[in-house]
Amino acid sequence: MDSVIAEQLGRAHPLSRHLDDFLTDLANAGASVHTRRAYRGDLIAFAAHHGEEIAALTATPIRAYLAELADLSPASRKRKRAAIASFTKWAVRHDLLQANPVDRIDTVKVPKTLPRPASAADLVKAFAAICSRWPRKDVPLDRLRDRVLFETAYVCGARASEVCGLYVEDLDLRLDDEHVRVHGKGGSVRTVLLDDRGYVALLKLYLARAGYTAGPLFRATINGRGGPLSYDAAHHRWQTYCAAARVDIDIHQLRHAHATELINAGVSIEAVRRRLGHASTETTQLYALLDDKVADAEIRAARRRRDWATS
Repeated sequence: MDSVIAEQLGRAHPLSRHLDDFLTDLANAGASVHTRRAYRGDLIAFAAHHGEEIAALTATPIRAYLAELADLSPASRKRKRAAIASFTKWAVRHDLLQANPVDRIDTVKVPKTLPRPASAADLVKAFAAICSRWPRKDVPLDRLRDRVLFETAYVCGARASEVCGLYVEDLDLRLDDEHVRVHGKGGSVRTVLLDDRGYVALLKLYLARAGYTAGPLFRATINGRGGPLSYDAAHHRWQTYCAAARVDIDIHQLRHAHATELINAGVSIEAVRRRLGHASTETTQLYALLDDKVADAEIRAARRRRDWATS
C-alpha cells in the first residue's frame, strides 16, 4: 500500500487499494516521478470527496467534485480532471467499471497564454549567484552541479524534470558533435545538440570534478553517492539562487527563454518544436506570437521616438 495514500485516506477507504494499484501500474509503465506525484495528490483529494466503492463512481460525484473547484484556475481544474480520467480509464481496463464516467463530463478549456521568458540580464544574475562559469577549484561540487544543471535546462530548452533525470550515458561528447539524449513526456526521447562551447567546457569540468563515468548526471548528495536530484530539490535550489540575485525567474522560464531566443534568431518553428520536444507545432507557435509581441513593442517605441522628434 502506498504509504501516502494509506496515511491520507486510511487503509479502509474503498478506493485506497485501487489507487495504489493504479499508481503502481503508472510506475511500471514508465511514468515520471513528477507525474505520479501529481496524480497521487489529485486522486487523494478526489477520494477524500468520494468515499464509496469504485462501482459507485459515476459522472455525478465527479461532476460535483469538479464544481467545488470553481475557484481554481482552468489549468488546475483541467489537470485534476485528467488525473481522474486516467484513473477511471485504468479502472475500465481492469473491469472495475463498465464505462468511463469522465467521458460524460465536458473538458476544461484553458485559455492560451504567452510563455514569459526571462531577460538575458536576469539570467546572468541568477547564474552568477550560483557560481561563476569558470569556478575556482575550491567551489563546492554541489554549486558546480547546480550551475551545470540549470544551464543544461537553458541551453537545451529542456524541462527541469527532464534535466534531473539525465544520466551520464545520455551524453555524447565527441568533439564538435556533442549531443545529449533527453527523455521527455510519454517515454519520448529526443537528441539535442550541445552547441554552446562554453557550456560544453563547463559540463566536462563538472564531470571531471565529480569523477562520474556512469549513473545519474546530477546527484542528490554532495559526495555524489546519491540518486538523481529530485525536481522539488532543484526547484527549491533555483528559487534560493534567484532570491539571492534579487530576480524573479520561475524555473520553467529557462526553457521559455531558450525557445524565444531561437525564434528571435530566425530558427524555424519545426526546428524549435523538435528541440523542445513538443508534440505539435501549435504549442511552439506561442513563442512566435511572443516574438510578434516583442516586435510590436519595438515598433511602438520607434513611433514614440519619431512623434517626440517631430513635436
